[in-house]
Amino acid sequence: MTDNQPAITEEQISKAKLVWDFHQMHHDVGPVDVAIGLGSHDLGVAAFSAELYRAGLFPTLVFTGGNSPTTAKVFPRGEAVHYREHALALGVPDSAILVEPNAGNTGQNITLSREVLASAGITPKSVLLVSKPYMERRSFATARKLWPQVDVTCASEPMEFDDYLKSIGDEKLVIDMLVGDLQRVIEYPKLGFAIEQHVPEDVHAAYESLIRAGFTSRLIAS
Repeated sequence: MTDNQPAITEEQISKAKLVWDFHQMHHDVGPVDVAIGLGSHDLGVAAFSAELYRAGLFPTLVFTGGNSPTTAKVFPRGEAVHYREHALALGVPDSAILVEPNAGNTGQNITLSREVLASAGITPKSVLLVSKPYMERRSFATARKLWPQVDVTCASEPMEFDDYLKSIGDEKLVIDMLVGDLQRVIEYPKLGFAIEQHVPEDVHAAYESLIRAGFTSRLIAS
């Protein structure tokens, strides 16, 4: 938070937590053919993907992602490349990892990962999408639209909202991104990018309140 930015209130944190909870799918995670770690600013995606690999839940792990304005400085060689290096350091063998280094959005994460898998001779029937916690719902909706042939399960590093805020170290950025992801959950089905999902009234009200409070840096232009 910058010096001239108003302090984030407890009420705003409470509303953000409501949105955070909605973004998570609460799927039961079991064995799948393939896992895809979706690139972002959150290295926890790579760490949790590695943990699930070591638990024997899948034989192949794809890391996907190039760069975005929020990741270029953190992962200068690209999200997927840094994720792979982190997973290798955590004991995932190189032979189990495929890298898709070009995706710039969630739709590309799905379509380009599918192409990378096809090039490796892999046609999965079940896929686990590993993402940052507040990206589960959007990644699920995108995959169901673009890859309806597979069974999709979503997972993210288990973490309470307050702990996640501390781990990222930028409350404003996290809440901005929560709001931005929910906008995409609402708007992308109209554009054909994702399946439609019901947003409960209390979640929608919290979302609108956060927008009015200025958590808008990750919104897409209308």
